[in-house]
Amino acid sequence: MIIGRQPLIEALENGRGVDKIFMYKNINGDNVQVIRQLARAHNIPLQMVPAEKLNSFTRANHQGVVAIAALVQYTDLQQVIDHVAGEGKSPLFVMLDGVTDVRNIGAIARSAVCCGAQALIIPDKGVGALNEETMKSSAGALEQIYISRVNSLAQAVDTLHLNGIKVFTAEMNAPAKVFSIGFEEPCCIIMGNEEKGVQHFLSKAADGHFSIPIAGDFDSFNVSVAAGIILYEAMKQRIAANG
Repeated sequence: MIIGRQPLIEALENGRGVDKIFMYKNINGDNVQVIRQLARAHNIPLQMVPAEKLNSFTRANHQGVVAIAALVQYTDLQQVIDHVAGEGKSPLFVMLDGVTDVRNIGAIARSAVCCGAQALIIPDKGVGALNEETMKSSAGALEQIYISRVNSLAQAVDTLHLNGIKVFTAEMNAPAKVFSIGFEEPCCIIMGNEEKGVQHFLSKAADGHFSIPIAGDFDSFNVSVAAGIILYEAMKQRIAANG
């Protein structure tokens, strides 16, 4: 935890990752607006809470502010794209929409690294925390992949499109099959919530939709298993394309 106003400001100004900020709902005084501005600039969720919530974190003088330090380093999406392009690589990204199980997130990150994906894109809300259990499930993969936290998945899709990166969604009832999609080109794969799937506005903005064939009448793959299958297909296509 990062406790107090000035320690938090210094941490943010020095580039330290922060997962979430809890702030007393009736807070006022010095540095409050600075913290709000830094939170917006770094896409850090800020939650207004009663004093009892803050006191449950620590007995120290928190000055109405307690933050949870991140275990990973977040990178701006445009910077990620520039870094990957600068390395001469074709972008292969994964975007998570409503994936809340931390073990699934860790497993997806692990498959992403194994299959050559360079980045994981997550929203600042509505996704499982990148905590100790997530890190354990990833077997260290979260430290070997770019992680971009965005405050709008729709804007993230716009950024990808502006950089010539196509967006594909995995959807259970899509007529196209996973092996018919051209993953060798710069692309991002959106994985949705197992119950609700990819949100409609993301599906509508996508360049293509596909499903994974399933033998028999069983419902669907677990989201992390599905991601592994898709990413392996992408890796196989890229290996074939590069000879």
